[in-house]
Amino acid sequence: MASQKTKKKNSVLSYIWAKGSIDIPFFVLLITIVTAGLVMLFSASYTYSYYNRGGSTVIFVRQLEFVILGLFLMWVVSRIRYEYFRALTMVVTVVSIGLLLLVLVLPEYRPGFKRWINLGFTTFQPSEIAKIALIMLLAYLLEKNSKVVTGSKPSNLKICQSISNMTNGRLVINQSFVAVIGYGLIILSFAGLVYLEHHVSGTLLILCLGIIMLWMGEVKLPWFVIIAVAGVLLIALLIFKPDVLAKYAGERIVAWLDKDYDPMGARWQTNNSLYAIGSGGLLGTGLGQSKQKHLYVSEPQNDFIFSIICEELGFVGAVAIIILFALLIYRAIKIGMRAKDKYSSMLVIGIAFQIGIQVALNIAVVSDFMPNTGISLPFFSAGGTSVVILLMEMGMILSVSRSITKKE
Repeated sequence: MASQKTKKKNSVLSYIWAKGSIDIPFFVLLITIVTAGLVMLFSASYTYSYYNRGGSTVIFVRQLEFVILGLFLMWVVSRIRYEYFRALTMVVTVVSIGLLLLVLVLPEYRPGFKRWINLGFTTFQPSEIAKIALIMLLAYLLEKNSKVVTGSKPSNLKICQSISNMTNGRLVINQSFVAVIGYGLIILSFAGLVYLEHHVSGTLLILCLGIIMLWMGEVKLPWFVIIAVAGVLLIALLIFKPDVLAKYAGERIVAWLDKDYDPMGARWQTNNSLYAIGSGGLLGTGLGQSKQKHLYVSEPQNDFIFSIICEELGFVGAVAIIILFALLIYRAIKIGMRAKDKYSSMLVIGIAFQIGIQVALNIAVVSDFMPNTGISLPFFSAGGTSVVILLMEMGMILSVSRSITKKE
């Protein structure tokens, strides 16, 4: 009897557990980046941590705990067959939207911002879950309706048929048009909820992810021309009328355009970031030798940690970090392109682009190529729940890679 129960248990696990080996190059690159991130976080944070958290290692130790938890969860997720991610898509979507709505009605954790839910022992931003939820949802819908989006399947949406029937066939609604409009509304809904949190950088990232997912879903080119025109008009509006945004966001745009604007206020963090980058030179001042982290760059362990990397490791070290990220993203895209189906392919490549967009936006902000948006550097910036969710996303990529090695 016990033997039968054991066999049944093993058969269930074999159905859930992914077979095949993980992609070793991707895993090695990831561990290298995570390790480098912890080293640089300790170096960048110990002064701020000493004066504001009661000990020089408080921030580092807390991040290390979350990284260990994240690596364990990454392993668990990597062991699950990726088909279960598809099955959980709607659950993740509903939970994500629920949290985005919940944070709007809860008391503000920081005055003027509704980004964080305070759990007592830690805080987390629902926008972190929203990123992967949007990727999963669009991958699911675009795979399910791929022929509809590309226009290779006749119109069979009930709304299209109803309108056609009501007009006796005189008005035919293009199904591809309806589908793309629907996807656009989904993306705007996520972006709108994140924007209501006063999280402009998160809104920008959600919009970029949505556009990339539509592109991977083979949405026709004319739609991207419309998106490009709308994007240019929106950027022009924000440059010439920054006051249409929340006060803090509009002021950051003004400070970005006017390099002499309020050097002790809105320009303080950016100016000191540029001083740090310039001080690093070619080879840097040496690990741990940054001067700007000594309460000049505000909270150097967070969004502006890359400026400390530039100061301590120099141009060579900064380029090395960028190359590591580029290789990680390249390897993830390669895994996605070899995936067995469209869902897993879009899921992996969508996560890869999420990392790439965040890295690009963070470096652009730190180097003053765009306004200060408060976007973090993946695996480097302090943030426990953020790194846990990121590592779980890496587990998804590793799960898909197992299905590839098993097939081969």
